[in-house]
Amino acid sequence: MAPSYDLLLVLFSLLIAVLASYTALDLSGRIVSARGRAAHLWLAGGAMAMGLGIWAMHFVGMQAYQLPIRLGYDPVVTLLSLVIAVLASAFALKLVSLEHLPWRRLCLGALGMGAAVSSMHYMGMAALRMRPGIDYDPLLFALSIVIAVAASGAALWIAFRLRRQMPRVRQLRMGAALVMGSAIAAMHYTGMAAASIAPGSVCGAARTGLDSGMLTLPIVVITLCVLAVALITSVLDMRLEMRTGLLVQALTEANEELSFLAMHDKLTRLPNRALLDDRFLRIVQASSRGGKRFAVLFIDLDGFKGINDSYGHQAGDTLLLEIARRLGLPEHGIDTVARVGGDEFVVLVEVDTPDAAGVLAQCLLTAICEPVQAGGQALHVSASIGIAVYPDDGDSQHALLTNADAAMYHAKAAGRNACYFFESSMNFQAGARQVLIQDMRAALAASQFVLHYQPKYRAPDGPLLGAEALLRWNHPVHGMISPDGFIGLAEKSGLIVAIGEWVLNEACRQLAVWHAAGHPEWTIAVNLSALQFCQENLLHTVAKVLERHAIPPHCLTLEITESTAMHDVDESLRILGSLDALGVRIAIDDFGTGYSSLLHLKRIPASELKIDRGFVRDLAHDTEDAAIVSAIVALGRTLSLNVVAEGVETHAQRKFLTEAGCDALQGYLLGEPIPASAFPGRERVLEEAAA
Repeated sequence: MAPSYDLLLVLFSLLIAVLASYTALDLSGRIVSARGRAAHLWLAGGAMAMGLGIWAMHFVGMQAYQLPIRLGYDPVVTLLSLVIAVLASAFALKLVSLEHLPWRRLCLGALGMGAAVSSMHYMGMAALRMRPGIDYDPLLFALSIVIAVAASGAALWIAFRLRRQMPRVRQLRMGAALVMGSAIAAMHYTGMAAASIAPGSVCGAARTGLDSGMLTLPIVVITLCVLAVALITSVLDMRLEMRTGLLVQALTEANEELSFLAMHDKLTRLPNRALLDDRFLRIVQASSRGGKRFAVLFIDLDGFKGINDSYGHQAGDTLLLEIARRLGLPEHGIDTVARVGGDEFVVLVEVDTPDAAGVLAQCLLTAICEPVQAGGQALHVSASIGIAVYPDDGDSQHALLTNADAAMYHAKAAGRNACYFFESSMNFQAGARQVLIQDMRAALAASQFVLHYQPKYRAPDGPLLGAEALLRWNHPVHGMISPDGFIGLAEKSGLIVAIGEWVLNEACRQLAVWHAAGHPEWTIAVNLSALQFCQENLLHTVAKVLERHAIPPHCLTLEITESTAMHDVDESLRILGSLDALGVRIAIDDFGTGYSSLLHLKRIPASELKIDRGFVRDLAHDTEDAAIVSAIVALGRTLSLNVVAEGVETHAQRKFLTEAGCDALQGYLLGEPIPASAFPGRERVLEEAAA
């Protein structure tokens, strides 16, 4: 009996074979990446989708095979062929999900799966229950089985190779699916070609079995839907897994970064104090067991604050990064370089003799002194290095760091850009500083701080405008100490905040006395330290002090340095805006020594610029300073700010500053800082100075 083929159904069967192959390749990737119960669910679902796809391809291909008699299919045998397809798919997916697929296992798997696919096909043919039975061409029959085994082996190998995510994996899977689908279709149609049906044959399942014509469309639709759902689920799961993977990766990286930052400096990436403690413990233990020496070098940069103030913090950060890189160069042979402060570094290095530590320190000094390029500027710094050697100068971290720090301070006091070994006499100096800090803690309660007031006059001849409050420490042992002798220690210890609040309160109290004495037009200027300026309660403190002493806000001028105002411009503008809204006047102190952006400067609600005394000192001899002063005055005029010059000591300076356009003057020529009790009657002093 001569068969014919429906080409449309043939194309449909090929499409289903390709789609089923692609689904199998995609699901193999999901099974490999899944774990536990999820892997079993993906295997079961994948076997159902893949098996149904292969079986549907076979069934549609059978529908494409048309005979001039009515055909039907035995439901039990047809269902059994579907079960074989599902089991064969489960076997294949399980095989490719294994960690390894050696050639021996691949060949056995190909034989097993090829036999299962062949069984499914010929069982499906048997479901027709043809009478007489179907005859098969032995050669084509054998060829179909060979094709089934070869196609199964190729499918297993391709699925194993493409089961993991890789570049262009979807394009590769699509190409592989075309090959696999074509191979499956080739096996099917080769088997169909091997079949020979005698004339006069009848289909035994035509009356009692499944009607092929009614089942073709539902099977095609259901199969396509199942495959589509499987693919969509796989894609959505893969995207969820990728997002989860990215989130896990991001959290892992963040955790690693947090762990790193807990032990390292954020800017230089060098070890911080926490990691230095661990390194110290290890090197002390190793040196103790081996009877070896190691040196501790305490390094403090000279002139770093000036660079920060003059060129900005970005330039300062660039400088620190370069210095950190130079300290860590391999040729120095240093075990540990740690950053323990703003411009302070600690070096741990094993040495045979103390002299070796001295040679290393000299090499580091040379390296640090090399200029650093930052923002088109060549920045120059030097360093002061203190050296302590284990076990000669101490056998513990605390002792060695303390002694190296004392030696470093000695290097600074000796002129900087030098290195010094620790000597026992240096402990006295370090102890003296600690004693001074302790004395400072008690000074407020003991009323040892006093204010002196330097008068401020309108240029050139008055009247007296008010005064600037200047702090002094009347120490019970050392006598009157100027700010240079203790302000640095107060800032390092944090005591500057409490001292600053006392200064503000005392200055306003004294101004209230002067107002009550008949000078309501006088004003008072108070300097704010950088730490005090950043305090959250600054505005509240100022407002309370003004209210306590009934001082009009415009009579109080708060002076901040240019570098403080430029440190964090946005935050500075917020704080200064609040003070300006309160009515307090703002003065930019030491103007010209910092690193100001005119764009930011014009936004600051300041009312006064103070020309630094460094420009006034050599005014008569240095035309460059004269040009700078004239430029500052012109800038102040442009920004509608009063310009005050401090440090006026000669008549020539007063004359030049007056002619340049300064609004107010202060300095030793007009009046040195004096106690409040001596302040009244400053007009007579001014007349004497003019004479």
